[in-house]
Amino acid sequence: MILAVDRTPYSAEWLSRWRDDLTSALTSLLPAFARTYGYEPGTNEVRAASEEDLRALRGHADSPALGEALLTFYESISEVTLPDVGNGHFIHPAHDVLHDLAESGAVSLPEARIPHGTVFASNGGGLLYAIDSHGAVHRSYSASWHGDFGKIADDMPHFLEQLRSHVASFVNPESSPAGA
Repeated sequence: MILAVDRTPYSAEWLSRWRDDLTSALTSLLPAFARTYGYEPGTNEVRAASEEDLRALRGHADSPALGEALLTFYESISEVTLPDVGNGHFIHPAHDVLHDLAESGAVSLPEARIPHGTVFASNGGGLLYAIDSHGAVHRSYSASWHGDFGKIADDMPHFLEQLRSHVASFVNPESSPAGA
């Protein structure tokens, strides 16, 4: 069992609270977005897994590329699209992750115990996020599948907590240490 940063098990319940937190933050951001930034926001959402998503996922549940942490994530959340939060943040749907893996293969993760990983997310600058077989998350240093990656989180819950913190800081910069 994977424990989340707040020490509750990383589970559907934990992911539901995480999704609710991000949705709440986005709800407060989006009404004033155009006035603040001078353009209309795109679609910013944390999309819950639908029955169709779950049916598709069941066909790949035994794929070692997904691993326990991603499988748990995709059982609750289909994708995250945050194009207007900072540089943009995207956690790709499982079918895209598996397609990209089939097309491009695993990425090299030199800091991982087993130095291969699955790309599952990106940001608006083209940086990639990959998860290794032990659940640690790594970020590319450049916008390339063949570049170097460095570890940024010990596990998926830690990565998701970092994203939650980034969204909260973007929505309310005065409350973040960087905004003080």
